[in-house]
Amino acid sequence: MTQRITRRTAIAGGLAGAAMTRRARAQSPKPVRIAVLNDQTGIYSDMSGPGSIVAARLAVEDFGPSLLGRPIEVLTGDHQNKPDVGVALLREWFSSGVEVAADIGNSAISLAANPLAVQYDKIALSCSPTSSAISGSGCSANGFHWAQDTYADATALFQGLLKAGPKSCYFITVDYSFGLALEADAIHAIKKFGGTVVGSVKHPLGDSDYGSYLNSAVSSGAQVVVFASAGGDTITSVKQAAEFGVGQRQQVVTPIMYLSDVHALGLRAAQGLEFVQSWYWDLTDASRAWAKRFYAQRKRMPTDMQASVYSAVLHYLKAARQAGTTDTQTVIAAMKAMTVSDMFTPNGHIQANNKMVFDVHLMRVKKPAESKYDWDYLEPIATIPADQAFRSPADSGCPFVNKV
Repeated sequence: MTQRITRRTAIAGGLAGAAMTRRARAQSPKPVRIAVLNDQTGIYSDMSGPGSIVAARLAVEDFGPSLLGRPIEVLTGDHQNKPDVGVALLREWFSSGVEVAADIGNSAISLAANPLAVQYDKIALSCSPTSSAISGSGCSANGFHWAQDTYADATALFQGLLKAGPKSCYFITVDYSFGLALEADAIHAIKKFGGTVVGSVKHPLGDSDYGSYLNSAVSSGAQVVVFASAGGDTITSVKQAAEFGVGQRQQVVTPIMYLSDVHALGLRAAQGLEFVQSWYWDLTDASRAWAKRFYAQRKRMPTDMQASVYSAVLHYLKAARQAGTTDTQTVIAAMKAMTVSDMFTPNGHIQANNKMVFDVHLMRVKKPAESKYDWDYLEPIATIPADQAFRSPADSGCPFVNKV
């Protein structure tokens, strides 16, 4: 017998279907949401950006698709290096059930994320931002700083650079929280190791013309010109310094540089530059194996910042599984109690100021003739133990430490 479907029976069937869908949703476990926030199209996009999203998803792939019976979701957002955009995204995510914001991708936004994580009782994992203030004066109980910071970058670089004797330095610095922290930490290191600072000039984020800044650096008579910047700013400034012939008269140094920067510059322009890396894709069998998986998706090798996103997300998931809950404070306690052991670092640990510390690597860019295969750009000069590279919590200026 064929049933006649009337408007009334169709509506009744639709209501019944909707009720069943609601019941199914109510019975489905709520997903664990991890949001990756960074600059996906601008000057920092190559060193973090879409690659950090790939890294976070690889962490979930290695951990497994669920945590404590709940599926894991990776959300993404582009803050465009605008703090107001970044803060709005974080508020929206934290208020709608996102447990963790990872990468962050800009020091100013990380410094805003730290108190927001406390306000909403969520977790902020700052990976690619490097300002030492993130685990210093701007620290919070719910915010972690994962990769290297400006203190470690400056200490490792200038300790080796100034061994031959005092050298005068001049800074060309990007004018926001990251650049200011890098300059301050570098000046501290320069003075500690017997150097002097003869001047500094500031430039806006994403500037395209460094002519006047380079002229000031040349006129200063400094032996060393220091670019306190990162990403696209460093690439542009180093290129223009070469065009101006600055390297023929003065030594050019970059406390912070990434594999993506070297790739953009090319070995001919970047050869000889020394800087600190948290991690390098060609250091160990484990790093090479992970980088191969990353390359399969991005068609380029990962930076140390992208690798740190993998480490931070994986450590969070491991800690929550060990704790048996996603309750924020319980997971934070587990994260701090556990050793960080993965392809990023075998022996990392989280200090009282929530800075994850580990051995870092002083690297030098190879000459073109020394590169044997694609992305063979860096050679290790020295490994600096964690206790020498990073500040102690007591010296960090973190108010949270003082309350412990």
